[in-house]
Amino acid sequence: MKSFIDTISNIWKIEELRNRIGITLGLLLVYRFGCQIVLPGIDSAQLGGLVDGTDQGIFGLLNAFTGGAFANASIFALGIMPYISASIVVQLMGIAIPYLQKLQKEGESGRKTINQITRWLTIGICIVQAPAYLYGLGAFGVPDTAFILGKGLDFMVPAVIILVTGCVFAMWLGEKITDKGIGNGISLLIMIGIIATMPQSFVQEFISRTTNNTGGLMFMLIELILWFLVILASVLLVMAMRQVPVQYARRTASGGYEKNVMGSRQYIPLKLNASGVMPIIFAQAIMFVPGLIGQGLNDTAVGQWMEVQFADIFGWAYNILFGLLIIIFTYFYTAITVPTNKMADDLKRSGGFIPGIRPGKETGDFLDKIMSLITLPGSIFLALLAVLPAVVVKLMDVQAGWALFYGGTSLLIMVGVAIDTVQQVNAYLLNRHYDGLMKTGKNRKVA
Repeated sequence: MKSFIDTISNIWKIEELRNRIGITLGLLLVYRFGCQIVLPGIDSAQLGGLVDGTDQGIFGLLNAFTGGAFANASIFALGIMPYISASIVVQLMGIAIPYLQKLQKEGESGRKTINQITRWLTIGICIVQAPAYLYGLGAFGVPDTAFILGKGLDFMVPAVIILVTGCVFAMWLGEKITDKGIGNGISLLIMIGIIATMPQSFVQEFISRTTNNTGGLMFMLIELILWFLVILASVLLVMAMRQVPVQYARRTASGGYEKNVMGSRQYIPLKLNASGVMPIIFAQAIMFVPGLIGQGLNDTAVGQWMEVQFADIFGWAYNILFGLLIIIFTYFYTAITVPTNKMADDLKRSGGFIPGIRPGKETGDFLDKIMSLITLPGSIFLALLAVLPAVVVKLMDVQAGWALFYGGTSLLIMVGVAIDTVQQVNAYLLNRHYDGLMKTGKNRKVA
C-alpha cells in the first residue's frame, strides 16, 4: 500500500504527467457527458423499447462500445466505431493499393496523409450509418410518437448532421487525448464506454443471484473469482511474447565491423497475439452472414435451423463457427501486420543478425516460421477467450450483460488499454523519478 501511495505521489510531482492525466480525464468526462444528450426531436421518455432491444446480442455489444449512447439515441450514438472501421479498411487497402503502400514508406508525412484519408472515410461511413440508425429505431421498439417532429426531412437532415458531427467530435477527442494526454485516445474512449456499462451489469447479476434463489452470495463470489482468473489469463495473452536473440556487429577503430561475442546483444520481441482484438472484430462482422443465408432459405429446414442458431450469440453453433473464424483471421491479420521480410532487411542494414541464421532471406524465413508456430496457440487462446461468455451463460446461467465481461472484445480491450496506459505512466516515472517503482536507486532530477 505504501508503494502505491509513493507512486501516486511521484505522479503528482511530475508537472507534465500531472497535466496530461488531467487533460485525459477532462476530455473523457466531456465524452461521457455527450453520451447522455439525446438527439433533438426525440422524446427520451419513450426510449424504453430501444434500451430493451439493445441489452444483449450484437447490438448489446455495440451499445457497450458506445457507453450506452446507442441505447440513449445520443448525439454520440455512432460512437467511435466508424473511425475504427475506416482505419481497418485503410489498413487492408494498403496491401493492394500502391499509392497507400508508398505513403506508408514516406514516414511522418505519409502517416499524416493516411490519417487524413481515414478521417474522410470515417465521414463517409457515418453518412451511411446515421440514416440507417435513425430509420432502424422503429425496429428496436421506439414508437413513432417518440419522434416529435416526425420522420420527415426537417428531422432526418439535422439528425444525420448531428450524428456525423458527434462521431467526428469523438474522433477529435481521441486524437487530442493521444497528443496532449496519456494513452491511446481512441482506445480509451472505447474502454471508458465499456466500463460505463459494467456497474449496471454487475448489479443486475447480483440482484438475480440473491433474489431468484440461483446460488446466492456464494455463487456470486465464485463468479468474481473466475472473472479475476480470466482477467489474469487476458493479461498473459496480451503480454506474452517470444524474444528472438539478435547479435549486432561491434564497430572497430578502423571503421569496420567485427562480428563476435563482444557485440551488443538485443532481442526481437514477437508477440503471441500480434493481431490484438482485430480477429474477433473481423469474425463478429462475418457472423452476420449465416443468419442472412438462413433468412434467404427460411422455406427449408436447413435455412430455418441456420436462422435460429445464428441469431443467438450465446448458442453453441454460433460460437463454434465464431471460434474457427477467429483462428483463421488471427493468421490472416498477423501475416499482414508483422512483415517478417522487412524486419529481416532492416536487421541486415543495421548490421544485426540472429546467431546461427544467415542475414537476409533466411532470417525472414526463420522469423516467419517462429510467427507461424506461436500464432497457433495464441489464436486458440484468443478464440477460447472470445467464446467464454457463451460458456458461462450456458453452464453457469450468468446474465447476458455481465457475461460479456468474461472475455471477448470487451475484456481484451479493457486489459490491453489499461496495460498500455500504465506502461506510458511508468515510462514517465522511470524517466523522471524512481520512487514507487524501484526499491533501490537514487532519484533522477526532474528536468
